Amino acid sequence: MLKNSSTKLYLLICTMMLTVIPLQSFAQKHRGKKYIFKPKTEVTEGSVTVEGHKISYKTTAGNIFLTNDKGDTTARMFYIAYTKDGVSATHRPVTFFWNGGPGSASVWIHMGAFGPKRVKTNDHTHTPAAPYELLNNQYSLLDATDEVFVDAVGTGYSRVIGKDKGGAGKPDDFYGVDADAHSFAQFIRKFVSENNRWNSPKYIFGESYGTTRAALLSKDLEMRQDMDINGTILLSSILDFHTASFNAGYDLPYELFLPSYTAVAWYHHQLPNQPAKLEPLLKDVEHFALHDYAQALAEGNNLNPATRTNIISKLHQYTGLPESYLDKANMRVTGAEFEKEVLADSDKTTGRLDARYTGPTMDALSQTREYDPHSAAFSSAYISLFNHYVHNDLHYGRKLHYRPFGGGHWDWKHRVRTAGQAWPGSPNVAVDLVQAMKYNPHLHVLVNSGYFDLGTPFFATDYTVDHMSLPKNLQSHIQREYYHSGHMVYQHIPSLKRLHDNVKSFIEKTDNLSN
Repeated sequence: MLKNSSTKLYLLICTMMLTVIPLQSFAQKHRGKKYIFKPKTEVTEGSVTVEGHKISYKTTAGNIFLTNDKGDTTARMFYIAYTKDGVSATHRPVTFFWNGGPGSASVWIHMGAFGPKRVKTNDHTHTPAAPYELLNNQYSLLDATDEVFVDAVGTGYSRVIGKDKGGAGKPDDFYGVDADAHSFAQFIRKFVSENNRWNSPKYIFGESYGTTRAALLSKDLEMRQDMDINGTILLSSILDFHTASFNAGYDLPYELFLPSYTAVAWYHHQLPNQPAKLEPLLKDVEHFALHDYAQALAEGNNLNPATRTNIISKLHQYTGLPESYLDKANMRVTGAEFEKEVLADSDKTTGRLDARYTGPTMDALSQTREYDPHSAAFSSAYISLFNHYVHNDLHYGRKLHYRPFGGGHWDWKHRVRTAGQAWPGSPNVAVDLVQAMKYNPHLHVLVNSGYFDLGTPFFATDYTVDHMSLPKNLQSHIQREYYHSGHMVYQHIPSLKRLHDNVKSFIEKTDNLSN
């Protein structure tokens, strides 16, 4: 018995030594030397038919290594680039795409919106399990621009490279509002240099938290990298986080979410007086939200009882929620509460990022939703087909783990100039976008919003844009478009076509050099 225990202990020690020795050997072998990291790239060719026109292209799947001020390698950032054949890369537009999170890879906008291949999913219901179908994407933006889809550090195949791997990176170098933007700025600068794109018209396209990153990058690239960009494209924006933060004693989000509640209730036929068209109704609700409703909430406990009754009646008309529920909620309903309650009679919960989607309620007695039926409906299809596509078609990453979500603790601190006293809190990067537009008065911005998005509501975006401190001549540089879809606008195919056409037109209007 003792002999067997000793043998097991010996084998355990040997196993532990074998796992430690490679790291020790690496450190000893490279002590005092700077390890040279070599990018891995795979190049393939393909074609896509976009709105009836065949486009041949080259695909590059690879990584770019980031460095610190000392020249030490800190991370690798993975990207997939599509470049059109037969045109001069020097003058052809190039657009950099990413998703948000923070901590999300770019797989969603890549495989759902603008890459040459598109994942087929059900429009507003749960997509059945594999096998899934990968389609020719007739709404790829390759007809207007070369495309570069970038994964944030810690997501996709992008990773921090620490001392154990021969680098000098730390999570804090990347997991934060400002740190994240700096990493993308360095990536873009290096990509532009390595691929001879300094004289190309340049665009950045961010979705969700990616719009936060895009606003910061618009400023960073111009004011720190001396790289003016032609256009910033935002999809499902969140620039001022105060507008979407349901904090006690702060009523603005309740006002700004209300039109989205109306849109969702209209979609599911929950309104007491259901109109045929949505847009005229939304105009009425928006006016009510910023006037009578805002005034009533501002009164707090001093609100006249008769006025309170009238406001609750209006909220019932605009949301379909029972007056008794609105009364108990003190006229204030958060997004998560609305998603749980609007279809409570049918025991269903709506999606958060796209409230057209519904799913069975997990707990009928809960106050808020427990999951997002929207995310549950399509995530498997995207991740499964991306892995299949990148492994088999692009010949990349078969032995690597692609992380759709990653990153660690996020540092939300962001410094902005203010004339008054500022407390640490939710960041507002609309200020940075204003600075970028003033610094480069030729910069144009395209803002795209879905009516059924309860994550980044369209009216909160409108409120933020309406309060950007821009001179009159620059206010017209912001173009707004709205879609009968949710956060991932492109999951509704008619909206995807409109999104493609709007972005293509935007690029053509802001680029005088395109071929």
